[in-house]
Amino acid sequence: MTEKQVIFTQQLRLPAIGQGTWYMGENTSRRRDEVAALQAGLDLGLRLIDTAEMYADGAAETIVGEALNGRRDEAFLVSKVYPWNAGGQKAIAACEGSLRRLKTDYLDLYLLHWMGDYSFEETIEAMETLIDQGKIRRWGVSNLDCNDMQTLWQVAGGQHCATNQVLYHLASRGIEYDLLPWCQQQKMPLMAYSPLAQAGRLRRDLLSNTVVNDIAHAHNASAAQILLAWVIRHPGVIAIPKAANVAHVEQNAAALNITLSASELMALDNAYPPPKGKKALDMA
Repeated sequence: MTEKQVIFTQQLRLPAIGQGTWYMGENTSRRRDEVAALQAGLDLGLRLIDTAEMYADGAAETIVGEALNGRRDEAFLVSKVYPWNAGGQKAIAACEGSLRRLKTDYLDLYLLHWMGDYSFEETIEAMETLIDQGKIRRWGVSNLDCNDMQTLWQVAGGQHCATNQVLYHLASRGIEYDLLPWCQQQKMPLMAYSPLAQAGRLRRDLLSNTVVNDIAHAHNASAAQILLAWVIRHPGVIAIPKAANVAHVEQNAAALNITLSASELMALDNAYPPPKGKKALDMA
């Protein structure tokens, strides 16, 4: 069975599961396992690695930089800029800081982490300057709802936006009402962060749900793998779960080859119904 892929451009296709790094770098005792997990993901073809200057105050970027030592060309590297750094010289300095921590001279994709006081015009200008300087290959956004994206689309250069990264999992389906269809209409890939939900009661409920586990049993898979397969069932959606150890990243990669049947998808819809109207964008 061929693994699912997401088309970024005609020349760029990536596996529909990448690697997230939120909460990496927060405990030095886990550093070796975190580096090993990222490298194992690369070995398995999970090329996209997503990080941010926010994560562990830049320590997550240093973890990624260590993992990519001698392997930079194997990765599609994504980082994100704080909203208060997303314009003018602050954006240039923030990007350069990320590049230093990542030990690379360019990012494949640089995202506005969420909206702030800088206008779209100012952020786009900064992003295009970074492209001209060779420090980033393309830019995008994160945590923007459908109305925000339509506003961005009307700004000069706004249609150069390469992706929108948002919270999306089985128990958080609001984007299906308007944002996801809009992105698909524009042929814009959508990146799903926290595809297994954040740690806590909601995640425990998802992983212990009877319907999810019955489907997992039928596929000889884990509940987490079913949740990942569900997120990437849509064309153009790439999930970026964090894996803090090698065994976890191997399970994530195997989810690329799980295809859920129509009856299984219906059962999941009954357990966690899709939205019937517009909802505020979930963020975590």
